[in-house]
Amino acid sequence: MDVGFIGIGSMGAAMAPNLVKAGHRVRVWNRNLAAAKALEGVQILPSPAAAFENAAVITMLSDDAAVRSVIIDSGALASARKDCVHVMMSTISLALVEELEELHRDAGIAYVAAPVFGVPAMAEKAQLNILAAGNAEAVEAVQPLLDSLGQKTWRLGGHPLHANVAKIAGNMMNALAIEAMGEATALTESYGLKAGDFLEIVIGAMFASPSYKRYGGHIASNSYEPGFKLILGLKDVNLALDAAKAKLAVLPAAEIVRENMLRAVDRGLGDRDWSALASYLGSRTRQETPLRQD
Repeated sequence: MDVGFIGIGSMGAAMAPNLVKAGHRVRVWNRNLAAAKALEGVQILPSPAAAFENAAVITMLSDDAAVRSVIIDSGALASARKDCVHVMMSTISLALVEELEELHRDAGIAYVAAPVFGVPAMAEKAQLNILAAGNAEAVEAVQPLLDSLGQKTWRLGGHPLHANVAKIAGNMMNALAIEAMGEATALTESYGLKAGDFLEIVIGAMFASPSYKRYGGHIASNSYEPGFKLILGLKDVNLALDAAKAKLAVLPAAEIVRENMLRAVDRGLGDRDWSALASYLGSRTRQETPLRQD
């Protein structure tokens, strides 16, 4: 399949080679030209609009502002092929999803929401979990692309919003898991029990999930090389809180996590893996723990 790929960040750079490997003809556009040129087996496009001259377009950009600039403000949809299917894999706000749906209807092209669960290391191995929602025929048309990128596609019906709300809610749960591990290990370490020893027990006995294993491993080793940056995790928690506000829902635990994430970013941890939140929680506990009075 001829496919345009917009957005060669850490995730996009890990994903695009798998499309090439699967035999798809991949044409890429990226704001940073050097990152696009570093990929093998792809054709470089002169503009986002040129990506929409293909049978399908995959977009993997960092946030609402990037999507708005590259897809909407650039006018890329205006000259799109009428049989083009746009696969939006970015994690974006629900308000922007609804705006994009309307713009794609006006342009007469199909829109599929397909955000992913996974980090670049998983993307390199085509082990992403993909949440897909949109017109059933459009999703079916791009399924070969999704099969090249992930280990499973979870189809969530005809409303693109459902894929994005699932992604936002899932990332909020990841943030809560990191907060839980950070607070728990701050407690155990204050009594001399190492984080690694404690986490080995609870992950093995109670929380044997991929997220607990992955981020618990970072916390246990105190190693926070970025897989998913804390600043992006904060963005996603904010998306969850904004989505809740639109429905007059309350997410008290997410509010607490956001405040802690903001403080961790202020401490210079924004570009570390978001499990670095635990290191902030541990340092705060040590600073705030009063001296024992014998």
